[in-house]
Amino acid sequence: MSNSNHSNESGHSHHIIPTAIYKRVAASLFFLTVLTVAFHYLFHNVMHGSALAGPVAFIIAAVKASLVLMFFMGLKYDNNQNRFIFSLGFIFLLVLIFFSSLDIWTRAVIHSTL
Repeated sequence: MSNSNHSNESGHSHHIIPTAIYKRVAASLFFLTVLTVAFHYLFHNVMHGSALAGPVAFIIAAVKASLVLMFFMGLKYDNNQNRFIFSLGFIFLLVLIFFSSLDIWTRAVIHSTL
């Protein structure tokens, strides 16, 4: 038998998040979902379409995604390397959306003669 004492000094401990925080985050996500539906109703039925509908929905979705990332996926209490890797993926997504939008916005209008 071996009597070696292995210790994991370099490892990090798991952060235990209280149940009350999970409940508050879940309530916030539910509230933001209701807010998204309310803004959809406002923009499409009351204002009959608005240029603000897309950006408002995107901002609410970004807040909801950040809550899920921070608390349910644990990035708030994780090390900076994981945050950096996630940030790179998110930046890549924004670059992809930007170039796709640039392609759509700069297309020439072709009028059909039919």
